[in-house]
Amino acid sequence: MAFQILLNVFIAVVWMFMSSSLTATTFIIGFLIGLGLLFVTRRFFTSRLYIWRLWAAIKLVLLFFKELTLSNISVLMLVIRPKLNIQPSIFALPTELEHDWEITLLASLITLTPGTLVLHVSNDQRTLYIHAIDVEDVDEAIDSIKNSFEKAILEVSRG
Repeated sequence: MAFQILLNVFIAVVWMFMSSSLTATTFIIGFLIGLGLLFVTRRFFTSRLYIWRLWAAIKLVLLFFKELTLSNISVLMLVIRPKLNIQPSIFALPTELEHDWEITLLASLITLTPGTLVLHVSNDQRTLYIHAIDVEDVDEAIDSIKNSFEKAILEVSRG
């Protein structure tokens, strides 16, 4: 992926010199030309085009902001209720993530989302222990995390 980005920037710089114009507009045009050339020659690369991973990372950020907003509203509704009727829970989340940075990112996203907190990661790094402020169904909470954050992280890292 890094090679593709550097190649694209190199093509953009070469385009700037060939055009004899050292402006941002010329660089952007060269970058788009480089992206087109990378797309045409994509079968010669061993990995997918970096633009797809970039798009997956943007989707992950948007997913986090959506979950952040929804969980803030949920916690706010819990706080303003006259009667505190919650079911706090600690549960184990088995994960398919393998790399340290993937597990750290998942733990950070869960912890940054209000109402949830990662308490511990198992020694084999296959299970995260999570505290949630209000959980009606543990299996549903596990499926929600696996189908949102974990799936998006896998798309970024291995997509």
